[in-house]
Amino acid sequence: MKVKRFEDLIAWQKAQDLAVIIYETYAENKDWGFKDQIQRASVSISNNVSEGFDRGTDPDFIRFLNFARTSCNEVKSMTYLAFRLKYISDEIKQKVILLCEEISRIIWGLINSLGKK
Repeated sequence: MKVKRFEDLIAWQKAQDLAVIIYETYAENKDWGFKDQIQRASVSISNNVSEGFDRGTDPDFIRFLNFARTSCNEVKSMTYLAFRLKYISDEIKQKVILLCEEISRIIWGLINSLGKK
C-alpha cells in the first residue's frame, strides 16, 4: 500500500510528538537562545519529512529525510547538553533520547526502502 499523505508516515507522527515534548519541556526555560534552537530543531524534523514527501521524486524525498535525521541528532545532542546544564531531569533526557533514536531509525528505514525502488 502506497502512502498518500505525509500525515500517515509514522516518522512524521513521532516527530510531531517529539516537538510537543520539547515545547512543553522548555516552556518556562529562560535561556532563550538554547530554547529557540532546540525548539526549531525539533520542528524541523517533521517539517522536512512533510516537505520531502511532496517533492515528487524519491531522490528529493531522501535528501529531505536526511535533513530530518540531522535535525533529530541536533535535538539529541542538545538534550545531552540540557541535562549537563541541569535544565532537565535524567528521566526527561532518557525519554527524549529514546524517541530521537526511534525517529532516526524509522527515517533510516524509509530512506533505505526508497533507495531500493
